[in-house]
Amino acid sequence: ISIVCYLSNQQLKDDQQAVPLLPVNKGRFEVWKASASPAHLQWVENSGFTAAAGQSCGLPGANGELEAYLLGVEDPGFLYSLSSHANHLPPGIYRLESDWSRGDRIQACLGWGLALYKFDRYKGNEKPAPSLVLDADVDEAVRSLHAAQCLVRDLVNTPTEHMGPSQLADAVVKEADRFQAQTHIVAGEDLLTGNFPAIHAVGRASTREPRLIEMNWGGEDAPLVVLVGKGVCFDTGGLDLKSAAGMALMKKDMGGAAHALALARLMMENRLPVRVKVLISAVENSVSGNAYRPGDIIPTRKGLSVEIGNTDAEGRVVLSDALALACESSPDLVIDFATLTGAARIALGPDLMPVFSNRDEVAQQIRQAGEEVEDPMWVMPLFQPYRKLIESPIADINNSGKSSYGGCITAALFLEHFVEPEIPWVHIDTFAWNQSDRPGRPQGGEALSLRAVYRYLQTRYG
Repeated sequence: ISIVCYLSNQQLKDDQQAVPLLPVNKGRFEVWKASASPAHLQWVENSGFTAAAGQSCGLPGANGELEAYLLGVEDPGFLYSLSSHANHLPPGIYRLESDWSRGDRIQACLGWGLALYKFDRYKGNEKPAPSLVLDADVDEAVRSLHAAQCLVRDLVNTPTEHMGPSQLADAVVKEADRFQAQTHIVAGEDLLTGNFPAIHAVGRASTREPRLIEMNWGGEDAPLVVLVGKGVCFDTGGLDLKSAAGMALMKKDMGGAAHALALARLMMENRLPVRVKVLISAVENSVSGNAYRPGDIIPTRKGLSVEIGNTDAEGRVVLSDALALACESSPDLVIDFATLTGAARIALGPDLMPVFSNRDEVAQQIRQAGEEVEDPMWVMPLFQPYRKLIESPIADINNSGKSSYGGCITAALFLEHFVEPEIPWVHIDTFAWNQSDRPGRPQGGEALSLRAVYRYLQTRYG
């Protein structure tokens, strides 16, 4: 998709000319009119162009050729300023001409590519797309961010038949090979001998073996950042079976793993001066005779026992082993991504992602980074009095709260039990999905919180 969306100056042939795109809001439109030719002024007036967001107006040249496009853009915000135009401009080669800052041009050019994304694995897409010539100072950044976000979309959009635990492992290996990283996979019964009992308990009912997928990259002397991803490739709910409607989108329940892998890709591709470890708990939460049951007590890698209050609260269970392993390496930072709770969507909706952390300053900095890159986050509390809601009379902890109130908080508090308090830890309850088509945000899988966390890591590690 990036080849279709973007061109560099070097890729332009001698006989190819890029049509300038001139973004204008109401104020800049008045500035443009002050220096425009009488012919262009008359043409624009006759066209009814007012610089409203989403409007476009082609400007003719002296010989009737297309000289430029005026594009109405909304102010403020740059990420999706070109998105609606990318889907409606005729096929051709274009170039953004503006006095926007480098950061704003990165955002706008990224939005162009995100708008043209198509998941065409099963349905051909023969419609030719317009291409945007990227300025040299933004080329690498735009392509890198675009590829990472499209990686999340592709992985989440792929049906479970072709994105089970083994295929998710293959996706990790593919990215590892691209950047000379190392991988290690523990699967099936080896999870028990390797001391990953919680992952095994949740995934054992499926005919496709559960896995702990590990990837490592970077120099030994660099600070270690561990990225943990929930990789539930399909969630039936287990014996606490979901409804048909509740199961409809459960191919996306590995969206946390997709975010962790895409973030690692960004860090490796841009050679962030860190050591990266990715840990993904990859399972299917299925129903069979050996499925784990409500009321079961299962062990975990950390040694804590978990009473299963609800088999549909499986994500936090499989994350428990991965988080415990993450802390064994004494990392500088642990970040987990998970499509963990519907309660997070009830609290904040589908577009605002909650971030929890045992270091409030880290959570606030991630929120601020999200504002900078138009990837909104909201800091949520690890409200300790709610720990009583996941107490168990017969185990160390229950995986399901006694009340539906504060569900995303009690889920985060469950995970906190498996993190060493001296290690900075971040938990992001992402949605990984666009519910409907909007400019730059086609319905389907989506990276939500990816760019915010990457910006934070760039700031933290330089």
